[in-house]
Amino acid sequence: MRTGTLQVSGADLHHEMRGSGPVLLLLPAGGGDAAVFDGIAGVLAERYTVLTLDPRGYSRSRLAPSGPVEQRVDVQSEDAYRLLTHILPPGEEAYVYGSSSGAIVALDLLARHPERLRLVVADQPPCARLLPDAEEQLFFERVYEAFRAGGLGAAAAYFLDGIGGTLKPMPDPAGLPPRTAEMIGRLNANFPLFLEHELRQFTSYVPDEAALAAVSERLVLAAGRDTRGHLPYRPAAELADRLGLEVTEFPGGHSGYTDCPEEFGRRLVEVLGAR
Repeated sequence: MRTGTLQVSGADLHHEMRGSGPVLLLLPAGGGDAAVFDGIAGVLAERYTVLTLDPRGYSRSRLAPSGPVEQRVDVQSEDAYRLLTHILPPGEEAYVYGSSSGAIVALDLLARHPERLRLVVADQPPCARLLPDAEEQLFFERVYEAFRAGGLGAAAAYFLDGIGGTLKPMPDPAGLPPRTAEMIGRLNANFPLFLEHELRQFTSYVPDEAALAAVSERLVLAAGRDTRGHLPYRPAAELADRLGLEVTEFPGGHSGYTDCPEEFGRRLVEVLGAR
């Protein structure tokens, strides 16, 4: 595995690469970092140059001393574009997979910079404002309220219950391999930052449907099989319907790439190869 740091406006982006072949950028869910994809990276690296990163402000991607803490979709999207521009050979296009908040970033990246992207898989983007009953969908605001009132434990419990129990709690780092244990420590530190500075901001994002419609052949909208009928599935299904696409299902729930990594990795290889 190769690691590096790319300086962008207001931050230094930690990124990791492994494997060879076409570049496949993996964008983590909110508060995640490059290491959350370790479980699927081995399968993917047999065919792709797997590129992962810590989004700005999280884990090892430090903000500039005067940089804003508030997270913005367009800024993370531009960070991803700068990283791809830095890594991609001239004239080549990348594959992108994004999960949850990372799926929102992937949608924005495709809308803004389709010329550098071969295919984008947006897995369960939590764009609640797309839903017909959007005004009734106050779930993410209530997660934040639970955090402010009762702390991390209360927010995590409300969040897990509200998405249908399809997201497993993080394991106890004791007894885990050092790299995994270190990742768990970083994610625990990232979670309050995610709740305060990203959750409400990203879930209020509305994708540019006109821009996406123009390049819909490069987009796969995805969801975990176990989230069918629950909130994480619905925005993907709604956007797919508006763009004339079908939802592509993956094994597991809201974090299938960590819950069943081998099966998930093989499914992602299949989806990417089919296009």
